[in-house]
Amino acid sequence: MAATHQPTSPQQETLRKRLPIVAVGLVVASMVLLGRLASFQFQIGMTQETLDYLTGLRDSNYTRTLRMAAARGNIYDRSGEALAVNTLEYQVAINPPLVANPRLLATRLSSILGLPELEVFEKAQRDQPWVMVASRVSAEVAQRVAQMRDEMGIGDAVQMSPLPRRNYPQGVLASQVIGFVGGDLQGYYGVEGQYQNALAGVARNRQVSNIPFDALQGDWEEDRGSDLVLTIDRDVQYVVQEELLRAISETGATQGCIIVMDPRNGDVLAMASHPLFDPNTYFNIEDPSVLRNQCISSNYEPGSVMKVVTVAAALDRGVITPDFTYVDQGRLEYGGVPVVNWDRRAWGTIDATGILVNSLNVGASTVSTMMGNDRFYGEMNEFGFGRLTGIDLQGEEGGIVYAPGDPNWSESNLATNAFGQGMSVTALQMLTAVNAIANNGLMMQPRVVHQIIDDGSVITAQPAALGRPISAQAANTVTQMMVEVVRGGLDNAAGVPGFTVAGKTGTAEIPTPVGYEQGASITTFVGFLPADAPQISILIRLDRPRDYWASAVVPPIFQRLASRLVILMSIPPDDIRHELAAQGGAVSHIPR
Repeated sequence: MAATHQPTSPQQETLRKRLPIVAVGLVVASMVLLGRLASFQFQIGMTQETLDYLTGLRDSNYTRTLRMAAARGNIYDRSGEALAVNTLEYQVAINPPLVANPRLLATRLSSILGLPELEVFEKAQRDQPWVMVASRVSAEVAQRVAQMRDEMGIGDAVQMSPLPRRNYPQGVLASQVIGFVGGDLQGYYGVEGQYQNALAGVARNRQVSNIPFDALQGDWEEDRGSDLVLTIDRDVQYVVQEELLRAISETGATQGCIIVMDPRNGDVLAMASHPLFDPNTYFNIEDPSVLRNQCISSNYEPGSVMKVVTVAAALDRGVITPDFTYVDQGRLEYGGVPVVNWDRRAWGTIDATGILVNSLNVGASTVSTMMGNDRFYGEMNEFGFGRLTGIDLQGEEGGIVYAPGDPNWSESNLATNAFGQGMSVTALQMLTAVNAIANNGLMMQPRVVHQIIDDGSVITAQPAALGRPISAQAANTVTQMMVEVVRGGLDNAAGVPGFTVAGKTGTAEIPTPVGYEQGASITTFVGFLPADAPQISILIRLDRPRDYWASAVVPPIFQRLASRLVILMSIPPDDIRHELAAQGGAVSHIPR
C-alpha cells in the first residue's frame, strides 16, 4: 500500500525556509561576540582612557590610589649637625588563620614587643584575617620580629607595615625654632611650618594595597624635599638653653627666653624659650602654649631698654647732642599723666649718658617730648616697632605701637613710650633694633635658614638690610653710653673679663585688663660685645622673677652666658684683638 504524505502547513513551510537564515545569523552573531571577546581580552583597538578605566576596575579589589607625601628634607645646624631627620617605625600584625601554633607565637612575639603573652595569644586565636598587635615599634624591634618569623618559618602569618616618622635627634634642643611634623606629615611652628612646601617635597599618586599591612608600593625617597642648613649653632644653643634653665631655677621666673645673634648679618645663633618641649613627643603636650616661641610670638612692654632707642633717635634727628643736659626734677606731667623716675628721686642736672646710666624715665620722656610726635614715631617706625621683622619662622607677632591718628593713641603715649611703657614688642624686635646700634646704624633682617639644598643644588641666603634707622655717628655715640651703663650703672655686673660690653637693663610692668599687675615685672637685659666691633648680641628676658628690678636679676646671667660664649666661639679679648688688628690680622670672623 503506498505511503501517504501529510500536507505541510503554511507555518512549517515558513519555518523551513527561515531556519537557514536564523542559523547563519546565529553563526555571524557568535563570530562577532567572539571577536569582541578577543578584542577585550587582547585590548585590541581600545583607547588608553578605556584601558586605564578597565585596569582600575580590575585592581579595585586589591589596590587603591592614594596621594602620598615624599620623604621630608632634613634640617641641620650651621655645622652640619642633624636637627631633624626621617625614620621608619612599623606596625606589627598577625594573620590568625595562618598561625599553626598560637601559644608558641604568643610566647616569642610578646617577649620581643614587651606585651602580655596572654594578650598576644588571644589575638592569635581570633577568627579574622588580620589583627593589630603593635601600632608603632622601632626599626630595631621590627628586625627582631622578622628574624623570629624566619626562624619559626611562619611566612605571612606575621606582617609589618612601615610608617614614616619625623625624628629629632637633639630632643628639646631648639625645639621652638625647629617646630614639629604632625601625624598628617604637615609641619607646624618654627622652621617646619615656615618651610613646609620646601621640606615636604612633591606628593605623588601611589598604589597602595587593600590587604592590611601589605607593604607600600613605590619609593618613599622619590621626589624628596629640600634639606635646610640653619644659622643656629647647636653648641651655642645648648649653652643658651642650659643657662636659661638655670636662670629660671635661680630667679623663680615663670618663663623666659634668650636670643643670641650676629648683629652684622642677622644670623640667629641661638634662640631658646622656657618652658621647652620635645618635638618627638609633641602629642603628649597638655598646654599648647608651650609650642609657641616666646622670642617671636609673645608681645610685652619692654621697659627701660627702649631708652637706648629713644636717645639714639634724638641724636640722629639732631634734637639733642652728646653734650645735652636737662634738670631732672623727678617728675614730668605730659598729656595728663605724671611720669616719675624708678626711685621717685629728682636727679638734678643730668646729661644724655646719665639718662641711660641711671635709667631715668623723666629724662627719656623729656627727650621724646622734645622730638615731638612726627619725629619720635617716625623713628619708631624706622626701627621696625609695630611690624614683623620678617624672620623665616612661623608664628611671629608684630608688637603694638599706637601712633597719632590711631583711636587708641593718647598724648601721654609720647612720654611713656620713650621708656617702653604703653607699647609692646617681641624680644626679637627689641634685639633687632639694638643690633642697629651695634652695627653702625644698619639694621639687618634676622634669619634662621642659611642654605636650602635641593637635589644637590645649594641656595645660600644672603644677608638683607631692613634699613638704616640712625647714622653711624649716632650709633657709635649710644654704644659708648651703653658701655658706661655696664661699667657704672650696673657696677660691671654684666661685664666679661677682657671684653668691653655695651648693655642696658629694662624692668617692665605687666598690663592687665584693669591696670598693671602688682608686684610683678618682666626683666630684660640686652647687650653686645666686643663693644667696638660686636660679634654677638644677646637679649635675656625673664617673666615674674622673685626680685622686681632687672638690674638685680639679669646682668649676672648675661655675664655668665657671655663668658661661656666668647670661649666657645673663639672670640679674642680686646687686647689680643687690638694687637692682631694692628698687625693686619682678621679678628672679626666667627669660626663656627
